[in-house]
Amino acid sequence: MSELPIDDSGTRAELEAKATELRTQIADLTRPPEGGATIGFGKRIGEGTTQAIQQMADASTAQTLAEVLDQVERALTKMDSGTYGLCDECGTPIGDARLEFRPWSVRCVDHADG
Repeated sequence: MSELPIDDSGTRAELEAKATELRTQIADLTRPPEGGATIGFGKRIGEGTTQAIQQMADASTAQTLAEVLDQVERALTKMDSGTYGLCDECGTPIGDARLEFRPWSVRCVDHADG
């Protein structure tokens, strides 16, 4: 099993801080446009087109951040259940280096893309 203590308060604090940071970023990215703002695509690239493209990029970024937030919350749940550091797919220990680099990892390297 991983040498990282399951009840490591430093890791828990890091995960909780990451979750807070991600929630803030997602809220900023998904904030509705200011009242009266119109966004549209036209034949020419203008401010409206630029804003629309930016909103699409922000939505994509927010989706990626939400996926990371899910992993952070899953890691916190695993800490509570005593399974932190074990792969969700195969149950083997997640490498210490992986957990140190990405404490919210819930899969081993072999299953990281799953």
